Amino acid sequence: MSQQKAPVIEIRGATKRFRSGAGLHTAVRDLDLTVAPGEFVAVVGPTGCGKSTTLSLVSGLEPPSAGTVRVHGEPVTGIPDGVGYMFQNDAVLPWRSVLDNVATGPRYRGAAKREAREQAREWVARVGLAGFEKYYPHQLSGGMRKRVALAQTLVNEPSILLMDEPFSALDVQTRGLMQDELLRLWSGSGAAVVFVTHDLEEALVLADRVVVMTAGPATVKGVFDVPLERPRDAEEVRLTPEFLDIYREVWESLREEVQITRERGAGRAA
Repeated sequence: MSQQKAPVIEIRGATKRFRSGAGLHTAVRDLDLTVAPGEFVAVVGPTGCGKSTTLSLVSGLEPPSAGTVRVHGEPVTGIPDGVGYMFQNDAVLPWRSVLDNVATGPRYRGAAKREAREQAREWVARVGLAGFEKYYPHQLSGGMRKRVALAQTLVNEPSILLMDEPFSALDVQTRGLMQDELLRLWSGSGAAVVFVTHDLEEALVLADRVVVMTAGPATVKGVFDVPLERPRDAEEVRLTPEFLDIYREVWESLREEVQITRERGAGRAA
């Protein structure tokens, strides 16, 4: 991945504070991060360290308290054009069919109903749900609902895809299938991806680079290139010596921050 291209995401010295019952809580501090066009970046860190806050800054859902956030070279003052966001809890509407859920995005963007449904039908097929267009969310498995959520996001052809632990609620086997599905659909799209996860294996399977964040208030501790060739098979790549080598290297950095978070939790409980 060429790092010569101008970044599509650029965070410089960003700090985010929230008001809480105890006063001001700093979620992230002095955060620096860039993401190039078409690059897949995974963000890992201990629980509660501010990973999701980072996505909120990029998406415009939260403004920084200090520092700057730019998307496509422009300061983020609202939700930027071309950004897709996939949350931990899927946003499928229970009263709409699979097809109509996926068509929602194009309809909001001004497409006629017939055009929106044609786009939706194509993406329903691309995520492996052809034949389920008329089903409702309660009739689907967890993995199938995630496929609907993925189609909902990708039908809008985002240039930036923000993903906040989207597969964390799935069983191990289904999660592996969804990781492969994401890699297949993302490949060749040109979209930049920022993928937040607690699972280091998942981060390494998917990403070009892994960003390790410190215990909260979070900042970037280290950035690691993932030297695994593409295309990747989510299950097979885990068994390679190259995967084990990069896993050990990144875990050495992450383990210290996880331990700090555990000690803080034990101290508060004592």
